[in-house]
Amino acid sequence: MEGSRRALEHSPQAGEIAGANSTRFALTDLVIITGFSGAGKSTAMAVFEDEGYFCVDNLPSEMIRSLAELFRHGGSKIERAAVVSDVRARSYFDGLLEILDDLRAAGVSHRVLFLEADEQTLLTRYKETRRRHPLAETGTVADGIAREQALLAPLRKRADVVIDTGGMTAAMLRRKLADEVLPTRTTGRLAITVQSFGFKNGPARDPDLQFDVRFLPNPHYEPDLRALTGTDHRIVDFIDRDGALSAFYDSLYPLLDYLLPQYLSEGKSHLVIAVGCTGGRHRSVAVAEHVAARYGGSSDYRVEVSHRDVHRSERG
Repeated sequence: MEGSRRALEHSPQAGEIAGANSTRFALTDLVIITGFSGAGKSTAMAVFEDEGYFCVDNLPSEMIRSLAELFRHGGSKIERAAVVSDVRARSYFDGLLEILDDLRAAGVSHRVLFLEADEQTLLTRYKETRRRHPLAETGTVADGIAREQALLAPLRKRADVVIDTGGMTAAMLRRKLADEVLPTRTTGRLAITVQSFGFKNGPARDPDLQFDVRFLPNPHYEPDLRALTGTDHRIVDFIDRDGALSAFYDSLYPLLDYLLPQYLSEGKSHLVIAVGCTGGRHRSVAVAEHVAARYGGSSDYRVEVSHRDVHRSERG
């Protein structure tokens, strides 16, 4: 075993990877996602993508070596990557075990995630999607599943993590991956975009939650305040002069404090909260900034704020 390992470490393929850069490499985690067709590999890749991994789907096995070489060059800034490699690549899928040996010999930090499900689950999923199994061009789906099981048996033995997705919804799979595979060991961070906008400039685009704050005092009618935006404390003070803004927050935050964890536990990856006023310069901006500041410090969320209409004309 030791002799074969030394021979592998000096193989030309391993040398190509190891010789890409002799300094500290940016790539710290390479996840190779594989397994049965219909077992949830696309869902798994989306989980890693949401966590900030550089992701490539349907990558021929030989290209994994090339990708590792690329990411190990000094100029690469990719620290975490996830690739899906499976039988869709046909003959290009052959040799994945050899690639794994080369990665290990070259010291590339990597993990193999293998997704599987029982035959009946896979048959049901193919029936629901009406897609053809990649190994059943001339036979039945069951024939394709049987061929794939035999083909992938050696690879399954090499996997670092094997997950049976039978009986799982997409949300359940996301949570399991977060618990067992993601380095953070969290359910994944919910990306929240808080966007201000002005109704007179058109509706917000595809918000998950939308709040109309046109009931709040409008600084537009104050000549000294009109040119300012909701990021200015003078605008905030004006809106809250009679306590209306504080009263709104007293009702808004209990609602969001309840909803956001529900979205997170369900496996939702991105949530858009839209806040609208008349022109999108004052009230909506102030509220959006406050919401973003409240949840931006949480380890459960990645929060960004955008103001769609803040730089439009000062007409309300």
